[in-house]
Amino acid sequence: MWKAIKRWWAYLGAKVNSVFNEKADPKVQLEQAITEAQEQHRRLKEQAANVIANQKQNQMRLDAALEELERLNRNAQQAVLMADEATRKGDAARTAEYTSAAEAFANQLIAKEKEVENLKQMSLQATQAAEQAKAAVQQNSRVLQQKLAEKQKLLGQLDQAKMQEQMNKAMASLSEQVGEDVPTLDEVREKIETRYARAKGMAELQDMSVESKMLEVEQASINVEAQARLSEIRSKLGIADAAAPATTEPATTEPAATEPASGEPATSESTPAESGTEPSPGT
Repeated sequence: MWKAIKRWWAYLGAKVNSVFNEKADPKVQLEQAITEAQEQHRRLKEQAANVIANQKQNQMRLDAALEELERLNRNAQQAVLMADEATRKGDAARTAEYTSAAEAFANQLIAKEKEVENLKQMSLQATQAAEQAKAAVQQNSRVLQQKLAEKQKLLGQLDQAKMQEQMNKAMASLSEQVGEDVPTLDEVREKIETRYARAKGMAELQDMSVESKMLEVEQASINVEAQARLSEIRSKLGIADAAAPATTEPATTEPAATEPASGEPATSESTPAESGTEPSPGT
């Protein structure tokens, strides 16, 4: 039961993360990433500052310990010299006092030398840590600068991607259905082509029908009558009909000769009027 609940919880978390990543604005996520990188750099600088401060404190302690060691060394030498001088003078009491003081200084000197040695080791470690902290800060600073430069590049790419998506939607609206109330160009083209094809088909059917042939005959008859009436009007007005062919003189026809009756000679006399010629005055 517990395992099933854990699996369900993990699935729910993955589902929520997936939906969030789909709906989240990349620009906002980029700003969040840069802000987090800047915050990490700030924390790293604070840690590096603490390390460097520790190194400085160790160095100050070491310097103070070295000064104290030098002072104890001088005091021990002075006590030894004074004990030796008292010994040469034969003053046993002062010799014992100076010798005891020299021994005390020597003990302090030994303790201080050990302390200086420890401080040197600590200072060396602190110096190495400080150098590493400085190097880490410098490296992280370069990485942060690269991220800031990459941020500007990604923002430019994001703007280009949004513009390209808008162009793709605009181009898709020309050939794909974008809504029930808005016809696409392909739909309008299909309607126009369908109506044009139907009209052409009906025209062909009309040309093939008997009624259309009858209308053609009637129209031809009307045209003939109109031409005849125009010719009549032109003849009344004495205007030559341009459409009529050129007139020629009619050919004269002679009457056919009748065969004579049997036994009678065939005679053929023609009057001037019949022959169409006038007699000359000398005949």
